[in-house]
Amino acid sequence: MTKVAVASRLFNLMPQLKSEMLAAYPEAKIATSSVAAEDDLIEFLTGHEVAVIGIERFTERVLANLPDLQIIACCSAGVDHLDPALLKGHGIRMGWIPGVNKHAVSELALGLMIDVVRNVNWANVQLRNGKWAPPPRGRLLRGATVGVHGCGNIGKEMVKLLQPFDVEILACDREDDPDFYQRYDVTPVSADELWARSEILTIHLPRNSTTIGMYTAEVLDKLRPGVFLINTARGSIVDEAAVAERLADGRIAGAAFDVFDVEPVDAPELIASPDFVGLPHMGASAREAWLAMGRAGMQGITENAVPEPGVYPFD
Repeated sequence: MTKVAVASRLFNLMPQLKSEMLAAYPEAKIATSSVAAEDDLIEFLTGHEVAVIGIERFTERVLANLPDLQIIACCSAGVDHLDPALLKGHGIRMGWIPGVNKHAVSELALGLMIDVVRNVNWANVQLRNGKWAPPPRGRLLRGATVGVHGCGNIGKEMVKLLQPFDVEILACDREDDPDFYQRYDVTPVSADELWARSEILTIHLPRNSTTIGMYTAEVLDKLRPGVFLINTARGSIVDEAAVAERLADGRIAGAAFDVFDVEPVDAPELIASPDFVGLPHMGASAREAWLAMGRAGMQGITENAVPEPGVYPFD
């Protein structure tokens, strides 16, 4: 029988997932605490052919010390924590299902949109501080021009959720989807047009060599004055210090991030801005999303392939 070791803590946190795993693989070894450190990961996975993981990282040292490992099955939404060249060099196959938490992340992004345009978090903070203060004048989401940067699995769900709000939707993606765009009344645009026209801009890009550092200070200055910026994608895509500066002078009216360059977050000026809403990377923190992610990891045990550097999702 295939020797499976489950490093992802989802299976210990959710008895239903643990039961499903043990029903399929009765001898599976399931972690009860973090095994993210190199030595802990090596010790935990030694002698096993399959690793079911969350965001654990596999260095050359880790892989060199796991000669029996054949498959890494991912429960994660992205795979930017894995090095395809290392996996390929060791002949290790990877199982991964894209878009597994698309509903959870898109719902959170919609909530953050409404929050920042209506100053919900600001008003809540005032109330908690004993102040019954009317918030700064907000605006409706309804009727706005919303830009979706990255119209893949999550971006498409975002478009669907925006339908009742009678918004104008602009989308920028490296691959157009004419049928989807026509069905949901989406206008495909270049990045420059997206930045110039969007009153609300939501980022749904993967983290890779083409997107890391994309939203520099120079790019942020291309955004429509008074834009609201939402990032539930990945940290390192947006220059956080530059966003803080533009919130302070009003070039950006409001921003909401669920992801940061360094996590736990280390961006005091950004966090201190009254026009900023920050969350602790909780886009997938919904019971249904955790179940879907865990089951995707189980599916990856049997559905997998050797990853190729430069080829999706490592492009």
